[in-house]
Amino acid sequence: MNLSDSQTAGPVPRRVSAMEAVLNHLRGAIERGDYAVGDKLPSEAELCRRLEVSRPVLREALRALQTMGLTVSRTGKGTFVVSDGAVADPTFGDYAASDLLEVRRHVEIPVAGYAALRRTPEDLDHLTHLLERMERETDTTAWVAMDTLFHLAVAQAARNPVFRRVIEEIRDALARQSAFLNELGGRREQSNREHRAIVEALVDSSEQDAAEAMAHHLARVETTLTTIVRPAHRAAHRAAPSRTEATEATEATQNSETTQNTESTES
Repeated sequence: MNLSDSQTAGPVPRRVSAMEAVLNHLRGAIERGDYAVGDKLPSEAELCRRLEVSRPVLREALRALQTMGLTVSRTGKGTFVVSDGAVADPTFGDYAASDLLEVRRHVEIPVAGYAALRRTPEDLDHLTHLLERMERETDTTAWVAMDTLFHLAVAQAARNPVFRRVIEEIRDALARQSAFLNELGGRREQSNREHRAIVEALVDSSEQDAAEAMAHHLARVETTLTTIVRPAHRAAHRAAPSRTEATEATEATQNSETTQNTESTES
């Protein structure tokens, strides 16, 4: 089974990376019960052989499975299934995604506004140069590194060292989250556009536009993350009424219509 060149299903197929294809394959096997909770996954060497991918690609997929809360890696023992469904709140490094987003909304949105008022020509040159490099970059690892530098640069432009210190503290988690979203959510081009909107607001010295651009950026991050960990088909399955619920709803409707018809006849 060669997963090095795959496409998503649907009316407009999207080419996916080998890592995403491997992750989707393993996640599907876990959710179907092919690998039950408590089971140990085959060794890395065996999975590489079966899926015809390199070990670095497989390890990235295994890390993503752990981030989703589906597996856990035990040193010297292997990777074990701990859940048959992805957690709603994955962890990146030391921090849960929800905690990161909460802090980022309270810090980075006002920081962008301050940066619009306090940025220097040197800040704008640095951000513009960084943005141009990001828009040309095709390597995910290099792009992710520049992504964290971009957010640090915006904090630097706010001219408050405490803001920069906060971003420094969560820098590793931001990088992990960024890599996760770009590998599985195809976020890179969209992120570049959102970053450009932030820079343009800083150039215009518009506090409101800068805050709104950063708020939009963080909202898109949250939406993409939710889509990855809770796919549409699972959400639809949860939202659909059970057979019993559907039957009860139908009977209730029929009884209501019967009652209304009887009352109409009697009147």
